[in-house]
Amino acid sequence: MATKNPTKIEMRDLLQAGAHFGHQTRFWNPKMGPYIFGARNKIHIINLEHTVKAFNEALTYVNGLAAKKNKVLFVGTKRAASGVIREQAARAGMPYVDHRWLGGMLTNWKTLRQSINRLKELEKQAEDGTFAKLTKREALERTRDMEKLERSLGGIKDMGGLPDAIFVVDVDHEAIAIKEAKNLGIPVIGIVDTNSNPDNVDYIIPANDDAIRAVTLYVTSMADAIIAGKEYAQTQAGGKAEQEAPATEEAPAEAKTEEAATPAE
Repeated sequence: MATKNPTKIEMRDLLQAGAHFGHQTRFWNPKMGPYIFGARNKIHIINLEHTVKAFNEALTYVNGLAAKKNKVLFVGTKRAASGVIREQAARAGMPYVDHRWLGGMLTNWKTLRQSINRLKELEKQAEDGTFAKLTKREALERTRDMEKLERSLGGIKDMGGLPDAIFVVDVDHEAIAIKEAKNLGIPVIGIVDTNSNPDNVDYIIPANDDAIRAVTLYVTSMADAIIAGKEYAQTQAGGKAEQEAPATEEAPAEAKTEEAATPAE
């Protein structure tokens, strides 16, 4: 029987990825104290029991969102996260920000949409041969504008509106994104390291936010949970259609029975 959320993260996966290694003890944020197991060589060690529980709760949450056709915005603009954020969000069919968070991406969405429309118009011109009809200088200027807009907005150009939740790698680095989300009441799922502030994060996942292997595990798991949610929704829709089909086929037979039972005049 198909399950809604087959995606689970295991303790051994987190250990192998180095998710338990926090930052140097002198850089710690006291608010992360409850999630710290201890210290080794002046490096805080994260209690992965908390991480496993929190991560799987977050996976279940995004899985449910995806099953309802809701949108989760992936956010990770630092070097360790940007590549996998772009790759996995695209795989899951979700919007993403991997380059630089522009102030107002959420809180000033209506204005930002104008820039997105400009990007789409330039892309259309590049495809339909409009650029070829311009002077080399004009074509170059439009190409540069298009590339600049693509870097900043390419991941959200098809978002269509505000997301239903955001998933953030390194909550300190993406503090502006989190602030905007909270101002709008958008739930935040965040990877929170020992030096970070967990305030304003609805789903706190205490874990190493710097190691590429660990970040890849987090983002890939999120994408897997979302894909599973979408597939579950499709399965349910297909099953419902199959249940309704026989009733449609039997209708003519019922009509014939009624006709036979009606006495001829």
